[in-house]
Formats: sequence, structure tokens, C-alpha cells
Amino acid sequence: MNAPPLHVLTHLPEQILGRVLEAYPNVTLERVPEEGPVPDGVRGDVLLTQAWGSPNLADVLARGVSWVHAYGTGVDAFPFDVLEGRPLTCSRGASAVPIAEWILATLLAAEKRLPDTWLSAPPKRWSFRRLGTLEGRTLGLVGLGAIAQATARRALAFDMRVIAHRRRDLPSPVPGVEVTTSLDPVLRDADHLVLAAANTAETRHLLCEETLARVKPGVHVVNVARGALIDQDALRRALDEERVGLASLDVAEPEPVPAGHWLYTHPRVRLSAHTSWNAPGAIDRLLDPFLENLGRYLRGEALTFSVDLQQGY
Repeated sequence: MNAPPLHVLTHLPEQILGRVLEAYPNVTLERVPEEGPVPDGVRGDVLLTQAWGSPNLADVLARGVSWVHAYGTGVDAFPFDVLEGRPLTCSRGASAVPIAEWILATLLAAEKRLPDTWLSAPPKRWSFRRLGTLEGRTLGLVGLGAIAQATARRALAFDMRVIAHRRRDLPSPVPGVEVTTSLDPVLRDADHLVLAAANTAETRHLLCEETLARVKPGVHVVNVARGALIDQDALRRALDEERVGLASLDVAEPEPVPAGHWLYTHPRVRLSAHTSWNAPGAIDRLLDPFLENLGRYLRGEALTFSVDLQQGY
């Protein structure tokens, strides 16, 4: 396509950026180091960087950069203060489908008691086991962004009731989802409670001693957001007291979880290594929002997938 020349600086490995040049032949790419001084003479219009930025970010931005894209869905670790008014976009929502599938897998595993019901020897009783169902269960969503929306659509297909907490009093973008600005009904009613909100000062330790005291007894907690949304000491007490029946955690605090940590061995914790976003084509999915915005930038149109620096997401 015909477009004015544009120079993109990037911290990303070159092998994942071929699609940029295929879509925009007039764009040039230059990889810059993530640490240390930026070589003399480096200039660029756009920076494609990691979701956590880089130690030399301020130096790179000073080389003419007017727009920054963070290659990731969560930007809670990004150093906003160095942007100095430059717009920041991210790949928000790019991993919604694989993460939603992972969530549904944990919900089904909890109800069907997997892998506990797989056999390695003859059971005491054949053809009977007390199993649950998603039909008629209530899914509570904290957050109603792309991941929660994708999860809600799949949960509704299983005939679940879906109730979502969101910060602003707006109608649900997914028909059939009940929306509330109060956390109480979500905590009270959810059989499966999914955390899919951004990590901000307001959501840090959203699940704590006080809120966990208000959950439906035996609730299944699923966290695909950030580990900081849960006070893990409070979660451990809630699990030990069986106020929380099961916790399926794809994220934790800190990451990686150190050896010997109780999350590895607690009988009612299912811990994975922040892998729910993985799927065939996952890398390309993360690049798609940048490609869309690159076209907008070249055409002089407003960028989408923008980060609200005040809200932090």
C-alpha cells in the first residue's frame, strides 16, 4: 500500500515483526537495545516496546518518538512518567479468546472434579461419582473488558447466570450479562468468581480478608488478571477454612512463584505459570492491535487500544 515513510524503533525480536513489513512496505524497523545507551544517530517516529518498557526507555523516546505501543495486554508495570505526554497504546484484548477458553476449562474441571476422577486403579464403586454442572451456576466477573466479555459469551452458552462488576454504570456489551457497580452481589452470588480487572491502586488486594468474608461459601476463585488483586495470605486462610473451595490461579505475586511456596502444594489450589494466553497464533494476536494502529497513524486517524494513564489501563 502507498504510505509515507515511517521509521519504527523496537525492543522486540526481529523474527516476530515480519508481518509489519508485509502490511506496510514503506515502514522501516530498527531494533534498539533494551539496556544501556542508545547508539548515536538513532531516530524513530514510533516505538514498539515491551509491556513493562525498558531501562533506557527515556533515551529511546528522546530520539523523535511520538507514539508508543506496548506489546502486551497489561501495562501496570509500564513507567508512565517517562512518556511526557506521548500517547501509549497496548494490545488489550488480543488474548481474550485463549484466556476465556482457559477460564472455562477451569470451571469445567472444578465441576467435573478433573483430574481427580481419572482412574489409576479400580474404584470402590463403578458408574457413580458426585459431579457438578455449569448449568444454573452463577459466574461472577470482576471486570467486563475483552477477556470477561469472551468468558461471559461462553458461560452463557452453558446456561450459566453471569453477573459482572464494573467501575462505571454502563449497560453490558454482552446481552444476558447482569451488570452491577457494587461488588457485594457478585461476591454473594458467584459459584465461580473470575478476576479479570486491571491491576491498579483501586484493585490491589481486591480479594482480602474483608471481601473474602462475604463470598458464597465454597466459591471457586479464578484469577487471570494479576496476582496483586488477591491478598494471598487472606486467600490461604479462606482456603483452609473452606470459605473458598478452590482457587485456580494463572497469576500470582510474585512471579515466578519461588520454590517451596505454599501455592504449589495446597490441596485446593490449581496454579499455572501465567500461560492462559498461549494458543496457536498467540504472538500474532498480540501484534494485531499494533498493525491496526499503524495504519491509523499513517492515515492520520485517531489511535485505538489507548491506555488511560490516569486509570492505569
